[in-house]
Amino acid sequence: MPFLNQRILLDGALLVLTVAACAMAVTSGGYTQFVIGLVAITTILGTGLNVLYGLTGLVSLGQVGFFAIGAYGVAVMTLSGLSFWLALPLSALVAGIAGVLLAVPAVRMAGPFLAMVTIAFAFIVEHGAVEWRSLTGGQNGLMGFPMPEILGFVFTERELVVLAILLAGLSLYLFRRLAESGWGMAMTGVRDAETAAASLGYRPFAVKAAAFAIAAAMAGLAGGLFAPLMMFIAPSNFPFSQSILFLFAILIGGAGTVLGPLAGALVTVLLPEFLSDLAEYRLLFFGGLLVGVLLIAPRGLVGTVASYIPKSSRSVAPVSSADIEQFLQGGLSSSALEIEDLGISFGGVRAVDGVSFRIKPGEVTSIIGPNGAGKTTVLNMIGGFYRPTQGKILLGSRDLAGLPAHAVARSGIARTYQTTKLFENLTVLANVVSGLGRGAFGDPWSDIQSPDRLSLAAGLLRYCGYEGDFDKRAGDLPHVDRRLVEIARALALKPDILLLDEPAAGLMRADKDKLAMLLRDIADLGPAVVLVEHDMELVMGISDRIQAVDAGKPIAFGTPAEIQANETVIAAYLGTGGATAFPRIKPLHTEETPVLSTQKLTAGYGAAPVLKEVSLKVRPGEMVALLGANGAGKSTFLSAVSGLHRPVTGSIILNDEQTQAMQPHELVGRGLVLVPEGRQVFPELTVRENIELGAYKRHSDVNSSELEAHLKRFPRLRDRLHSRAGLLSGGEQQMMAIARGLMAKPKILLLDEPSLGLAPAMVEELYAILGELRDEGITILLVDQMATLALAVADYAYVLEQGRIVIEGKAADLASDPRLTAAYLGAANEQETRMEARV
Repeated sequence: MPFLNQRILLDGALLVLTVAACAMAVTSGGYTQFVIGLVAITTILGTGLNVLYGLTGLVSLGQVGFFAIGAYGVAVMTLSGLSFWLALPLSALVAGIAGVLLAVPAVRMAGPFLAMVTIAFAFIVEHGAVEWRSLTGGQNGLMGFPMPEILGFVFTERELVVLAILLAGLSLYLFRRLAESGWGMAMTGVRDAETAAASLGYRPFAVKAAAFAIAAAMAGLAGGLFAPLMMFIAPSNFPFSQSILFLFAILIGGAGTVLGPLAGALVTVLLPEFLSDLAEYRLLFFGGLLVGVLLIAPRGLVGTVASYIPKSSRSVAPVSSADIEQFLQGGLSSSALEIEDLGISFGGVRAVDGVSFRIKPGEVTSIIGPNGAGKTTVLNMIGGFYRPTQGKILLGSRDLAGLPAHAVARSGIARTYQTTKLFENLTVLANVVSGLGRGAFGDPWSDIQSPDRLSLAAGLLRYCGYEGDFDKRAGDLPHVDRRLVEIARALALKPDILLLDEPAAGLMRADKDKLAMLLRDIADLGPAVVLVEHDMELVMGISDRIQAVDAGKPIAFGTPAEIQANETVIAAYLGTGGATAFPRIKPLHTEETPVLSTQKLTAGYGAAPVLKEVSLKVRPGEMVALLGANGAGKSTFLSAVSGLHRPVTGSIILNDEQTQAMQPHELVGRGLVLVPEGRQVFPELTVRENIELGAYKRHSDVNSSELEAHLKRFPRLRDRLHSRAGLLSGGEQQMMAIARGLMAKPKILLLDEPSLGLAPAMVEELYAILGELRDEGITILLVDQMATLALAVADYAYVLEQGRIVIEGKAADLASDPRLTAAYLGAANEQETRMEARV
């Protein structure tokens, strides 16, 4: 069945349902007719709420307030002599304006705060109706509204119900058209990945405000029909509980589906009629029904039924690679992107300071540096997600510094992310189509997925190497395909500048090679490619220029060969060559039986393995360093060993017991304690409480002598013992986290990047303490970006490269091994070799 026929069938079904409902309204009478009218009115309101919640993902518990505005608007205006046909749209307009005004504070919030704002609005309207007696009649309400009339024909209840049915059918049809338009795609995009939507040129606030306005106007329209149908309205008709029932209707019917509001309206209106003798238990029944539907049919009634209907795939012919190349070259600016003295601070911490470099069209410019160097922060400032505190970002004569992300995207800058941010509930093809307009929504009633757009999007996907199904849901894609689709979506903006944040993360070597070729080909077409990547083989192989940063400051800019030979860059990755030595006081005497060992450990995150058959051992009393470039797999290894991530294959042995299937708390009970990257302190607890929590698994009270021993080792913590941990400096938090780990009396202590983000003096102090812990016989496995310092304190070391151990040996021997530098920055001849292979 052709894809287009699905729309024809759906529109046909809407027409049949509308005609059938009208026939029922005409042939029935009395209370049945009235109930049909309530179903139609609830469907209208539900359709608007379906735009807000089903498409945009915003929860509103204040729809009854807009419903009341519409009802009172029609009541007051018709009683004043205004025609119903003018009063009805005016009431809907007033409700829509109120929705926009509510959206201004509401959409800037999320989760429960958004719900609280809408709840407050509902209460304000309800109590306003009670207190504004001169307009609303207070608790006595209003009654005696004139019925609509056309050319002298006065409507009865039957004609009013038919009108409500026709408007309900029209609202469902318009919802279908809106959902398939650029506006609907923007709403779905903001719901699934707001950050990504902004980087495609969509303005999230405008999208959310539009959704609020539509939902409010539809609720006002429903309320305008409710008043003459009831012939009497009072505040009691608009309790807050009614808002909950409206939301129930969408959840039960199927959020985001065309027929969901109708199915939900049938349930929420008809069920109380069947339970009329148990009216006081109505909400209880609705609650039980909602729980049952969410458990059995989480997509709602309509969504669940639709999932069993076979979907036909669109036959899309991708445009040729030549057409894609012409598309990407069309309209390119010849201007370079000038970064001048760029800087930003967070809470007094200087994250980026004085970064300046030039990004030329047709070149790959990479930004490299150790963890915490500020690489992604620079990308976020260029992309408009952070506002610089100093400096300029010049594209031609235009300064982009401080512009919001959607404005930057519309200027010709596209980006991808460390963790892919696809619109997971859209198809692969729709994801790419969403970028073609650079944020222009277009006609709200026209289909954004025209044949020409689909062919172009399919061509972009094939150009980027995606070979899968175009109509597959993006959220179901494997990791490699997610990367390719995100790059294709970014290219759909026809960018002058393409920002890529760790695009090779999690990819196998063969996939990385294909990605490298793709990025080089894109740059050769004219766009400037800006790359942040930890895989130095890829970076050195495709880059024209490299900007190296450390601690937020630029340290070198040049060709790959120049960067590889730069002593400052090498020191940034490995630490300074003149690091303080921390020799053992006494020689190490240990046993051959390790405390911890791994055998052919393989682990990953659902895509290519991050660790590949890693075998490592740590003997009693030994300090072992695990080194490697960013992205080599060091933190993944610690996560697997500590039970935070389940390995794919291989074994982990702790004290002669296999532990790869154990939970983290079980491992802590067996003596394996992790001090994670970033400290992970409990900021609202005191320093003392944080330290004492380390003894939780011992099931014994902490005596004062234990605490005193740790305070003697970390004297900085003594004066801050009763301060909140969140107020400590980074170095003090790290010391506290180590003290917390030691409080567990570990048989082996795992330290993940203890020097990250610390000042040099604090790092020196911290490593002196680590040397003392080593000399006291504490077994430690250390992961740290400062390789030179780690080797100065360690007994033995392993070096990871792309998930495999490539070097191991005594720490003193590895400190002078040239292979260590190559593992961090790539081999000196890599760029020439890879470029020759590309040619």
